[in-house]
Amino acid sequence: MRSDLFASENTVRPATAPGMSLQNPKSIRYVVDGECHARQGSMIAFRGDLRFERKGQGVGKFLKRTITGEGLPLMAVRGRGEAWFAHDAANCFIVDFEPGDSLTLNGRNVLCFDASLGYEIQVVKGVGMVGGGLFNSVFTGQGRLGLVCDGHPIVIPVSPGQPVFVDTDAVVGWSTSLATSLHRSQSFGSMLRGGSGEVVQLRLDGEGFVIVRPSETRPGEQTSG
Repeated sequence: MRSDLFASENTVRPATAPGMSLQNPKSIRYVVDGECHARQGSMIAFRGDLRFERKGQGVGKFLKRTITGEGLPLMAVRGRGEAWFAHDAANCFIVDFEPGDSLTLNGRNVLCFDASLGYEIQVVKGVGMVGGGLFNSVFTGQGRLGLVCDGHPIVIPVSPGQPVFVDTDAVVGWSTSLATSLHRSQSFGSMLRGGSGEVVQLRLDGEGFVIVRPSETRPGEQTSG
């Protein structure tokens, strides 16, 4: 049988080491030897002796998710084998965490991560209860994390004295060290006249970076979690 379908870039090669790697720009391959965590419903294929179990949030995380709508609907993947993860054909990226690293991410952008990484759902400081996507997950520890982005992400450096303003529905994540606050870009008079549609942004100050996607929330899509 002959077809471009069977090109080498589409064919799975034997695994060389445990852990995650990009299978292609739209999916992540995870060679499991123990345990990893992944977004519920993101597994598209697996082989080997693997068990997929809904991961409890813990009382504190469950309450935060109930109140805020933010959270990571996770599953634990345990055993030995290989699993492939993807979500809506979004672009996939792998982030390596070294000791002391931390990253704030919107739950909708998390695909899978090493069990060695810790995460905590936190309210974004300085923004109160206004807007969407303002309760995010802070990842810390050492290991690898796979994330997804609708389109090609834009990584914008943030420097002292040069704040960056981002749409709350487009933000993927940012350096945890950055200070956050809400910024209103319209006057009250402009809002009464119908406005531009760009009312409130997330302001980030300090030194680090912010990641945004080249699209806003699609109809029916949750802004977080």
